[in-house]
Amino acid sequence: MEPFATPDDLQDRWRTLDKAEETRATVLLGDASALVAGELVRAGVVVDPSDEVQAANLRSVCCSMVRRSMDVPDDMAGVSQCSQTAGPYSGSASFANPHADLYMTSSERRRLGLKRMRAGSLRPRIGGADDTW
Repeated sequence: MEPFATPDDLQDRWRTLDKAEETRATVLLGDASALVAGELVRAGVVVDPSDEVQAANLRSVCCSMVRRSMDVPDDMAGVSQCSQTAGPYSGSASFANPHADLYMTSSERRRLGLKRMRAGSLRPRIGGADDTW
């Protein structure tokens, strides 16, 4: 399948990538596109090649997913928190995506028409007003 975004699209939205990052971005954009395409199929949303708004949203969402994944420094992969102390000074950080997972946020899902589905049931009432449950 053709990815919804290219490394150039990612660079336009984020920063210049070196050759190794560009190669990784190409792979991740393909993975993100496959993940999004699968979600669209499950939700019954059809990708319309002539719909420029949908194409722009698909491109943007895939780039955001890949950026979140690539934001994790290589030497910090899998680390969820770190802290440093030097004399009386200390600093700490928590990583939002320590395993560099590809995922869509709820606002990105809404942009693509992937609303949360809910299931429910109603108990039918049979008989007259005097019936009790």
